[in-house]
Amino acid sequence: MEKSARPFAMMAILFVAVASNFSAAKEKSTLPGYVLEAQTVFVMIDPDAGTAVNDPQGNQMAREDVEKALMRWGRLKPVMTMSLADLVIVIRKGNTQPVQPTVGGGPTNDRPVIVQGTSDTIRIAGQQGRSPDAAEVGGPTGQRPMVGGEVGPAEDLFTVYQGRTDAPALNRPVAWRYARKNGLKSPEVPAVGEFKKAVDEAVKQQQQKQKQQGRQSAPEASKP
Repeated sequence: MEKSARPFAMMAILFVAVASNFSAAKEKSTLPGYVLEAQTVFVMIDPDAGTAVNDPQGNQMAREDVEKALMRWGRLKPVMTMSLADLVIVIRKGNTQPVQPTVGGGPTNDRPVIVQGTSDTIRIAGQQGRSPDAAEVGGPTGQRPMVGGEVGPAEDLFTVYQGRTDAPALNRPVAWRYARKNGLKSPEVPAVGEFKKAVDEAVKQQQQKQKQQGRQSAPEASKP
C-alpha cells in the first residue's frame, strides 16, 4: 500500500507546484512597460504576405479595419510614419487555401491618401511617393509583380512590436501576438479587442502594484 501511494503523492505535489507557477504567471503582466506608455501606433501589412488572387484587397481592408478599431478605442493614435510611432502593429490575413495563389512584389504598404471615419472622429492623411519605411520594413522597393503560391497559416495574425528604436521593425522582440481565424474581421476586429483587454489588465496590475508599494512605504514614512 505504501509503494502504491507514493506515485499519487508525487503527482499531488507536482500538481500543486505547477498550479502555483501558473498562478504566479497569471499575476505577472505579460506586457512590457513601453506598451502601456505608448500613445502612437503604425499599422502595416506583413511585408512577406503576397496579394491573394481571390481577395486582392483583403490585407489592405484589414489594416483599415484595425486602424478604425484603434481610433474607436482612443488609447493609441494611428500615424503614417513608423519613426513617429511608439508601437508597430503588423497584420496579416490568414490563408483560405493550403496553397493560396498570390501576386508578390507590389508596394504593399504604400498609401497615397487615407480618409477614415468613425462615429465621432475622422482621419485624413496622405503620402507622397514611396513609403519612407519601405526599406526598413522589408517591403519591395521596385520589384515587378510576380505570380506565385503562398503557404501560410489559416489564422489572421496581429503582432505588436516596439517602435522608435534603431532595430528594424520585424527584428524587434514581440510585445504581444494574437492569432485566430477571422481575428481581423470587421466590424468587431477581435484582435484589437483582445489587445485592449490585455492592456487594461496590465494597467490594473500596475495600479495594484503601485498601491501595495505605497502601503509598504507608508509605515516607514511615519516613523519619527
